[in-house]
Amino acid sequence: MSESQIIYLLAFIAYLLAMVVISWLVSRWQRSSDDFLLAGRRVPLLLTLGTTVATMVGTGSSMGAVGFAYQHAWAGALYGIGGALGILILAWLFAPARTQAFSTMSEELASYVGNKAVVKKLLAVLIYAASIGWLGAHLIGGGMYLSWLTGLDESSAKLLIGIGLAIYVSLGGYSAIVWTDSIQAIILFVGFLLMAYFAVDVIGGWQALGNNHIAANNGLLSYQSVGLLPAFSMSLAILVGVLATPSFRQRIYSAHSVKSIRVSFVISGGLYLGFSLIPAVIGICAYLLNDQLDNPAFAFPYIAINTLPVAVGGFILLAGISATLSSASSDAIAGVSVLVSDIYKWLVQADIAPEKQLFASRLAMLVTVFIALGLALLSNNIIGYITKMVSVVLAGLCIMGLLGRFWSGYTWQGSLATLAGGSLGAVIVSTHSSWLSYFGNPIIPALLSALMLGIVVSLLSKSSQDDTTQQQVVS
Repeated sequence: MSESQIIYLLAFIAYLLAMVVISWLVSRWQRSSDDFLLAGRRVPLLLTLGTTVATMVGTGSSMGAVGFAYQHAWAGALYGIGGALGILILAWLFAPARTQAFSTMSEELASYVGNKAVVKKLLAVLIYAASIGWLGAHLIGGGMYLSWLTGLDESSAKLLIGIGLAIYVSLGGYSAIVWTDSIQAIILFVGFLLMAYFAVDVIGGWQALGNNHIAANNGLLSYQSVGLLPAFSMSLAILVGVLATPSFRQRIYSAHSVKSIRVSFVISGGLYLGFSLIPAVIGICAYLLNDQLDNPAFAFPYIAINTLPVAVGGFILLAGISATLSSASSDAIAGVSVLVSDIYKWLVQADIAPEKQLFASRLAMLVTVFIALGLALLSNNIIGYITKMVSVVLAGLCIMGLLGRFWSGYTWQGSLATLAGGSLGAVIVSTHSSWLSYFGNPIIPALLSALMLGIVVSLLSKSSQDDTTQQQVVS
């Protein structure tokens, strides 16, 4: 391990210790699971803004989008564009859910179809799986990044990040997350801007950046390098991810008011839209410096190692890790909320005793993080991991939320068909390489199959119910 790698490792350990101290200080004020999971539903606008921005500029933006830009130049901005549109739509359509005092996304979606027990149970399982999926993606990205910078093998790096995350999130819960995320948001924004500045300087300035043949000859946002439909699918997958990811709903349920959540989401969307070009710049610079990287995801740490002074590189390390941990912590808390509030109650047929709720929430946090860590040790492809998980798990959740929120004819049978249709469409496309190549990822077929099945089954079940009611009246 070189001297600079030792410095990077020590900087990361110091950073983790700081997060643990903040979490411990916050934990002294917690008295219940509501404090741990939702920060007492009193999170003010600025902290909601900080935690939302930090989560959006997460592993996908640091590792995934930069790696995508390494391959397809300005198409790396598609990730940020999809995310920005997603958070703006979420603010407009679903912020009013704050008035209903929901604790989990499964509660919210089940309420749209009469709180049918079978629907709520299935939703709890799917949403917990989605939370673990997102958490795993962040651990994959963070582990790859830390491995490149410090010389640790990837498995050891993932373990170090996972254990550190488990400690500080289990201590402070969501109350600590909103504070640590807000600090991380500042670090990562400054860090990414510094990284882009130094990277452009090393390659010879903005003119050299524009002369990249991938960037110059493939149309707006380099879409021709990806293909028009795959480019659209890429942004759509991220948009759907924001609309259906439990951690963003957690911010709605914990916010001080509907107004504060809307304002914070709109500001977050604007900031993220502007930020979307930064990962593309970094990815293009990495390609111009070395177009022979074994894995495009290595583009981000490659820039950090080869273009920055050691002191600045240490700060960039904190920015990259901030992106990973801020997103991971939010997905972890969303998963734990479902595990404690929904799945436990379903399995045990009883609520957790008040005096045991805080301990149970912390124990559930440890279980959740280590399940995700186990899955993360088996994969190393960030964009592929995210888009497949979004298509299989989240497409149905997204359509169910939209139909349930805006169509009074939606039935619980239709909701089950929606969830099944989304997963089925994604799996079918994923198993046919030619279809997958055509669409880019399975999100479009998954959404369409979820929508069509949900509508058809709702209409049929509604008609059947009306016929039964009419027969009863006649009798």
